[in-house]
Amino acid sequence: MLSRLRNMFRVPDLRKKIAFTIFIIALFRLGSYLPLPFINLTAVKSISNQAGQNGVVGLLNLFSGGALLHGAIFALGIMPYITASIIMQLLGVAIPKLEQWQNEGQAGQKKITQWTRYLTVALALVQSTGLAFAWSSGGSFLGSQLKPIFLGDLNFWRGSLMVLSLVAGTALVMWFSELITQRGIGNGMSLLIFCSVVSQLPGQFFGVWTEGTKVQFIVILAVGLAMIVGVVFVESGQRRIPVQFAKRVVGRRMYGGQSTYIPLKVNQAGVIPVIFASTLLQFPAILAQILPWKGFQTFTNTYLVRGTGWFYISIFTLLIIFFTYFYNAIAFNPAQQADIIRKQGGFIPGIRPGPPTERYLARILNRITLPGALFLATIALIPLLVIALWNIKNFPFGGTSLLITVGVALETMKQIDSQLTLRNYEGFLATT
Repeated sequence: MLSRLRNMFRVPDLRKKIAFTIFIIALFRLGSYLPLPFINLTAVKSISNQAGQNGVVGLLNLFSGGALLHGAIFALGIMPYITASIIMQLLGVAIPKLEQWQNEGQAGQKKITQWTRYLTVALALVQSTGLAFAWSSGGSFLGSQLKPIFLGDLNFWRGSLMVLSLVAGTALVMWFSELITQRGIGNGMSLLIFCSVVSQLPGQFFGVWTEGTKVQFIVILAVGLAMIVGVVFVESGQRRIPVQFAKRVVGRRMYGGQSTYIPLKVNQAGVIPVIFASTLLQFPAILAQILPWKGFQTFTNTYLVRGTGWFYISIFTLLIIFFTYFYNAIAFNPAQQADIIRKQGGFIPGIRPGPPTERYLARILNRITLPGALFLATIALIPLLVIALWNIKNFPFGGTSLLITVGVALETMKQIDSQLTLRNYEGFLATT
């Protein structure tokens, strides 16, 4: 392992990419502690001590690396960019223009990226407005009876400055993620989320140690390790569908004749269904801070903000299963894949090309989607059940955070491994 770590820094361009990635991550963490204007730091510490890490707002605070409870300029974190990216990907099926851009290659991807940025700014504007109202009113913010953390009365100019700062922070985080993707190593969006999640682990471990007993700490640690093993096992699981290509003669050359396979992952959607379900549940919590409707505010603060009740758990589970099927249907189109195989002169052994291949792929996809959806729901719900049973606010192995950290770590290792393999170095994942 040590020799492989040394190999990472022997390649000059790979060493520069890693150093650049670390530098951008350091700037991101610095922005997570720079306070917004007109923020009462004493009240911010009070919120940090009283608010839990579960529920919708806990997810927002997790993805911002604690910046939300610090009242920092990166309080919204990468969440608006994630939401905008998922929405644009889902709309690609419903809007013909977006589908056309997806088929245009690099030129179309640039247009989609540009509109994703516009949507990110729009979502950040809505969320920052909700946070400004919440921070100015206090009261039931984050499900706790707290005093306002906004210095002075909220007027147009103070509110506009805070909203502008939050939107600018979101735009800066979005730029950081794109810089890492272009000039660094790994996916920028995923790495920023990874760093935000990992930065919360020491405090969460200490919270479990102080809130619960030693037995509870050991049990939670064992559950967390078992969850990590399960995530690695399922993330590596594939259903390989064999494809055989017939031989054909073009001119004086013979093409085809080789065998390959279509890898269908058990958890093909990754963490996207969990993120999208949590994002959908966050809008009522934000609207409750803006709309002067007491009944709606009481409902969201009781059932959505804390996220430990059976109502929240049931809705969260159903949304995860629904979005897993929905995303898999978009990411893998059996009709399109069957048409591609047919045009390339390939076939699945024992299955006729055309509609029979399409039906076969659709049946296989539905069969592996169900265990993948149940796996995501189980991983996401285990922390909520532990919190509900033991009343522990800081659970260090949250389902969403665990899926993100393990998935991003494996993907980053694969990218570094491919870079080392190209330069005749033994990679992390290489076997002897």
